[in-house]
Amino acid sequence: MHPLIFVTSWVLLGTMFALQDWVLATRSSNYHVGLVLLIKAWGVQYFIWGFIFWVAWNLLGQRIRRTELLPLVVAGIPISLLCCILEEMIWVACFPRLPLNRPPMPYWERLWFNLDAELVDNLVIFWCTFALFRGIGHYQQLREKEEAAAELRTQLAHAQVHALRMQLNPHFLFNTMNSISSLIQIDPASADAVLEQLSSLLRMTLERGEVQLIPLNEEIQFTELYLAMQDLRFSGRIRQEISVEPELHDALVPAMILQPLVENAYTHGFSKTDREGWLTISAKRQETRLQVRVSNSGLGLLPRTVDRTGLGLDNVRRRLLLHYGEEQSFSIEELSGHIVRVTFALPLSFGQPELSPLTRYGVA
Repeated sequence: MHPLIFVTSWVLLGTMFALQDWVLATRSSNYHVGLVLLIKAWGVQYFIWGFIFWVAWNLLGQRIRRTELLPLVVAGIPISLLCCILEEMIWVACFPRLPLNRPPMPYWERLWFNLDAELVDNLVIFWCTFALFRGIGHYQQLREKEEAAAELRTQLAHAQVHALRMQLNPHFLFNTMNSISSLIQIDPASADAVLEQLSSLLRMTLERGEVQLIPLNEEIQFTELYLAMQDLRFSGRIRQEISVEPELHDALVPAMILQPLVENAYTHGFSKTDREGWLTISAKRQETRLQVRVSNSGLGLLPRTVDRTGLGLDNVRRRLLLHYGEEQSFSIEELSGHIVRVTFALPLSFGQPELSPLTRYGVA
């Protein structure tokens, strides 16, 4: 609805009618008129209409969109007649020598002549444009409702993600404090080291604030600190390995997405056995997707030794769904030798975390 674009569009429409009129006139042997004059006449006429309609839209656009159809039509009948008369008055004043096939006439006589010839056509133009405006109004209302609904879904998704993150923090803190408590009795030095590492983890969490998507290398740093804490607790009997393709260090992932998976491996796998074990974390690119795997040895997927649907794994599932909808995948499986592997994949994206949207899908 920019005035320049809107009015120019109407002038171009008038030019098309002028070309059509000129072609028809050239086929007639009784009446000839120049192309330039036709373009001027039609162009000025539709320029006037464009200006009238632009003013009407800016003054009455809200009423046209929201008023009931019947009272709007009743009110529009006298307005349409006034607009048609106003347009013809301006146009007749601009072309005092028209029509060419008639002897010279006074202004009011020419006005009456043009109204008699073109009033119906002008009314058709008015009401067709009115219908167009009405349709545009309904479309804008529909878009506004859709945008409002999308905003509500986004706000709900933000709240859900925030709640899930807040749910993880006390869960993680409680388990870590239990680990420190058990170490104090048998290895005070290790307990002190774990406490320092916990302080670093909490500092990292506070620095992230409300940011939900962070670079993968930051998530790996957080996970490495957590693994260092577990390494002290388990006296180094768990071999840890992290493998990330170099190009993926800046890939965006949900914050604190790996820690619950690693914690699940230690809580339900390594803590149930005295044997040595191993844990690997890998991140690979699969065309336009990022695939992350957490694998560990242990007792396998025995119902009593692994939390398939508990807080940690369920939290990861729900957050992936909130962020990526059906574009993500999550699975947990047992391989031969009681090896448990958790795999999730998500759309590969890069960017600054501050500019990243908190959520992309408002699904619960």
